[in-house]
Amino acid sequence: MEQLEILSWKSLDAIKKQARTLNTIGKLDTDEYTAIFCSIDEDYFELYYSELENSYLRHFEDEEEMYKYIDIRKNEVGSKNFESGEFPKTEIDYESDLEADYEKYRLREGDDDY
Repeated sequence: MEQLEILSWKSLDAIKKQARTLNTIGKLDTDEYTAIFCSIDEDYFELYYSELENSYLRHFEDEEEMYKYIDIRKNEVGSKNFESGEFPKTEIDYESDLEADYEKYRLREGDDDY
């Protein structure tokens, strides 16, 4: 197993977009961390997002080692914060949502935009 500290959640997000999520433990809004166990091809990772500690990327030797750490993490937090399955791969287009929200508030012709 190898572990690398990650300073930006965007780096973890980029990896998450390419990965198939196997398990998610914890929630940032309630537990102040999330551990996402995922795979890309035949590589297995833990993406650890934290508001209080250093975030990191952990690479496992094989699937068996990853599932051992999933069990450890589940025991740390309890099974109530454990979710298994695919992470939705939808992207949110915030700019188009914002434009749609303000579409009805256009200035009249001749009004100056300050």
